[in-house]
Amino acid sequence: MNDEPLSTSKRVRFVELSAKALRALADGDLVGGSAEAGVDLDEHFVSDRARWIFGYRADQLAKDPSAAPWITRAAVSEPDGAVVGDAGFHGPPDETGMVEVGYTVVPAYRRQGYARAMLRALLIRAATEPGVTTVRARIGSDNIASLGTIAGFGFTRVGEQGNEQDGRTLVFEIPATATQTEGSHASDTVETPPDRDPRN
Repeated sequence: MNDEPLSTSKRVRFVELSAKALRALADGDLVGGSAEAGVDLDEHFVSDRARWIFGYRADQLAKDPSAAPWITRAAVSEPDGAVVGDAGFHGPPDETGMVEVGYTVVPAYRRQGYARAMLRALLIRAATEPGVTTVRARIGSDNIASLGTIAGFGFTRVGEQGNEQDGRTLVFEIPATATQTEGSHASDTVETPPDRDPRN
């Protein structure tokens, strides 16, 4: 996540990363992952950190296929079709209706407004889901860029985790219905529904 000019308004759509795509990426197979996703994914999708995350998500789907509509998708810029990152929720809403957002921008596309576009799309999605009441974001206290990304969306700091030695993580939340904030209007973002069976 990164700091971006507030005046930049980007548009993104999401493309599902199936269990097969996630597993291929976790194994470092960019060609196979791209073929499964139906878009040309960036080398960033097979970086060490990305491989760990996608492996974790693939395992998550193996345990709970119903999580497929919620977790990581590739973010594609509109109208040019470039894959600019990945975004999603950590899973379905919990028993209180809370979902947590996560998003990453490909290095070549940072500081251009794409993280904000992804976050807008996720907030809009959350607002349309009857089972979602709260959206959470956790950000390292020293991650000024990420803190800048969520500024203006109406998040409230509700706590923190960790400590000074291991690093503090700040916890922010926003009601799922509170999408009419700076940069969160539905007309700014296009999100496509998954076109694959989530059980694949």
